[in-house]
Amino acid sequence: MKKLYTGKTKDVYEIDDKQVLLQFKDDATGVDGVFDPGADTVGLTIPGSGQANVKLTTHFFEKFKEEKIPTHYVSSNIDEAQLRVKKASMLGNGLEVIVRYRAVGSFLRRYGDYCDEHDDLGGIIEFTIKDDKRKDPPISEAALIALDILTEEEYKTIMDLTGRVSTIVKDSFAQKGLELYDIKFEFGRDPETGELMLIDEVSAGNMRIYQDREQIEPTKINDLFYK
Repeated sequence: MKKLYTGKTKDVYEIDDKQVLLQFKDDATGVDGVFDPGADTVGLTIPGSGQANVKLTTHFFEKFKEEKIPTHYVSSNIDEAQLRVKKASMLGNGLEVIVRYRAVGSFLRRYGDYCDEHDDLGGIIEFTIKDDKRKDPPISEAALIALDILTEEEYKTIMDLTGRVSTIVKDSFAQKGLELYDIKFEFGRDPETGELMLIDEVSAGNMRIYQDREQIEPTKINDLFYK
């Protein structure tokens, strides 16, 4: 298969004109060996994390399918750490949507004068532009519309879909005695219909999970979730 893209945590291969293969790696984003889902660099390698991320992603995409939430998911091969997905058109050069339930990470670094670590944020939703050179800057609704990245209607659709999928993820972890602090999603457009759909992954590499105010290492999230 033709390689289309080499990413930090996965590579993308073309299957045909409608589908691509996501080959997950054991690399995780972070700084100086410390995991950080919001980091712009690969900070550490976690053996087996590729398979674990595909397993958790498959679990949630199957649940989203049951709820009739549009995604790019087609099928997966957990043993090979592979995800088969529909092709998607990017929103701008890439747009990340972050749901924050508690103050940690970059949110706390930016707004530490106004909140303390672990403060309840109620599931606020932030948008950031994928731009490593500019450290993935946050962007407002007005700017997204002014720059023709999203229409007003598309913004509302993403807000609605993000609320639905994040609630499913949060509730699923809560049933295991775990708390979702924040999670990052990506959306794209179906090239054929123009419909917005959830893309990328829903895995330990894209979220922070806590138990009794202690962060769970990414390597342990799957073990606790499937316990």
